Amino acid sequence: MSIRIKLLLSYAAMLVIPLVITFFTALLLIVVFRGDLQTIREQYGVGAHRMFEDQHVEGILKEMKRSVEKNPSILSDSSYLSDLDQELLRNKSNLIVRKDHRIIFTSPSIQQTEILDHLPAFEDSGHVERDEAVHIGKQLISFGHFDFRFADQTPGSVIVVTTVNPLVNFAQKFFPILFITSIIILILTNTILTYFVSRSIIRPLQRLKNAMKRIEAGDLEFQVVPTSRDEIGELSVAFEQMRNQLQHSIHTQIQYEENRKELISNISHDLRTPLTAIRGYVDGLGDGIADTPEKRQKYIDIISSKAEEMDHLIDELFLYSKLDLNRLPFQFEIVDFHAFLLDLSEELAFDLGKQGVHYSSNITLEPETYVLIDRDKLKRVFANIMDNGLKYMDKTEKTIHLRAFMTTDDVVIQMTDNGQGIEPDALPYVFERFYRADLSRNSHTGGSGLGLAITKQIMDGHEGTIQADSTVGESTCITMTLPRRNHKVGDQQ
Repeated sequence: MSIRIKLLLSYAAMLVIPLVITFFTALLLIVVFRGDLQTIREQYGVGAHRMFEDQHVEGILKEMKRSVEKNPSILSDSSYLSDLDQELLRNKSNLIVRKDHRIIFTSPSIQQTEILDHLPAFEDSGHVERDEAVHIGKQLISFGHFDFRFADQTPGSVIVVTTVNPLVNFAQKFFPILFITSIIILILTNTILTYFVSRSIIRPLQRLKNAMKRIEAGDLEFQVVPTSRDEIGELSVAFEQMRNQLQHSIHTQIQYEENRKELISNISHDLRTPLTAIRGYVDGLGDGIADTPEKRQKYIDIISSKAEEMDHLIDELFLYSKLDLNRLPFQFEIVDFHAFLLDLSEELAFDLGKQGVHYSSNITLEPETYVLIDRDKLKRVFANIMDNGLKYMDKTEKTIHLRAFMTTDDVVIQMTDNGQGIEPDALPYVFERFYRADLSRNSHTGGSGLGLAITKQIMDGHEGTIQADSTVGESTCITMTLPRRNHKVGDQQ
């Protein structure tokens, strides 16, 4: 539920709940004190406007008081009293005039009723009194009156008898209770709703604030869990995504820094070996150790070989760096991979034959099997795999086998040699830069340690895969996959 709807509902509840509770409280009090609901419905028709009639009766009574105070003898005028009584009757009230304890005028409708036995006593308070309604028979009667003295100082009273509607009387009697109850209900409702609504907003915001403080302090090892599905919940999700991205960026930056340090260390190590050798042979030439033309030529050839080794290392390092930074462009074209592998297989057979390696192939691709490749870089992949295999061949009869076949979506190429194999623990790392399985940096095998790392980068650029499987002491198999394409030769991408 969104915060907007939540606030709208809370505002509506603040209005509706107090009204509903007040209504049912009033209804309950009415039923308890006045009877059943049917009676209330019968009386409601005359009760709604009765309070306004009472105000009019009150006005008549006050006007009579002013007239009597000026001229008490006016109460001897029967026509005056009859006119007032008629006006009061229109407001469901009756007039009674009392002199001492004798009734000198009474409305015809109450002459024979027991109301006359319940008239208020003479008090001579000097102002209009409104007594609390009392039950007389089956009626609820209210007395409005004022006391005065006739010219002969006899006490007198003007009394207005009003039949009170129970509902109006109830409202007048219990209004303070209902008013106070309504205020209390309103305060409680607003307090409770404000507490729950604010808690559902403030607590998640407080958690986000604490999370931001932890990030500010450099702590990213925590998780922000959304606790709602409103805007704050969406904010929490976005915040968690930001934290994950920031954590990933920092970890990546740390990894890059570690890789940079490792790279510098590895480069320094791999360059130091040929440099040390070159320096030694140069010193030998300078010191006259090579005292024959044959020795001097041998030293010069070794220096040239070491310099070529350094040049090759620098070239491989430069190539790997460009691949790693995605700055080396690929010249992709869609080729018939069956024909490409046949040509490549002939080249491998020729090169390996000169080195005394037995080469075989099993290419079961269908003609016109199309693959998107960069020819030169993919040839570099095969050359690196072949060179790496030759370095670690420890058997008298050396063999390399090339196999290629198709799956539903890919072309699979496998190059298998009968070298010394790779330990299982080392297999996951053979495609990392400067990694040499089970051989030290001073190994006679040489190489830059970047060949298979470059191979992995090139295969990634082709959207392909590469992996190594090996049996120690028997063989190593490098498996590559390339996605097939449904295009004709010559189409470009």
